[in-house]
Amino acid sequence: MSKQIFLSLVSIVLSLLIGALSTSPTMKVSIQTVFDSQENQAEFNGQVVAIPQYLAMTPPLPKVLGDSTSSKKIYVDLTNQRLYAYEGDNLIYNFLVSTGKWGRTPTGTFSIWGKFRFIKMSGGSKALHTYYYLPNVPFTMFFSNDKVAASRGFSIHGTYWHDNFGQPMSHGCINMRTSEAALIYNWSDPQLPENQKSGKSSKENPGTQVIIYGVTPQS
Repeated sequence: MSKQIFLSLVSIVLSLLIGALSTSPTMKVSIQTVFDSQENQAEFNGQVVAIPQYLAMTPPLPKVLGDSTSSKKIYVDLTNQRLYAYEGDNLIYNFLVSTGKWGRTPTGTFSIWGKFRFIKMSGGSKALHTYYYLPNVPFTMFFSNDKVAASRGFSIHGTYWHDNFGQPMSHGCINMRTSEAALIYNWSDPQLPENQKSGKSSKENPGTQVIIYGVTPQS
């Protein structure tokens, strides 16, 4: 084998390796204590998106009337892109969602480990046209289990950067209309103390179970 051919093969292998690394999960998440009014633009799917200022003004929601002693569960049907919220056998909510398109939404049984009124998300690759920068993501409910660590950052959250619910549109999270995410945020556990907008689950105040199943449709 000539030196030139050898160097060409090495170059191809390195290019493939770099390409593989560049598609690795790169999501970064930071918790915001309040709505950041200095952030007025987001970026998603190659588009600059104005951040609606009404997100900061969402009022507290009343508690859902119902049997509060019943077990709460959230089901996410990837095949039909829907979220169902149950108290015992009673269906409380039924909403369209958008799950993973550029990254897979995990399947299995999870628990909500933290609820945060606002967070900032960023990640993806500008070279691969998957970059996103999303400040002031509202009503975020992070979930995890013993196989999918909390550090992976998967969550259910409100969405202001698209309105294409019912179609896969995320990097792995579960996108909801902001008004509907607010209802799930208020209804789900862990329950937040009065006047507290964010919090984490505990042994005494565990998070609601989240069951994700099905196959995300091609888009």
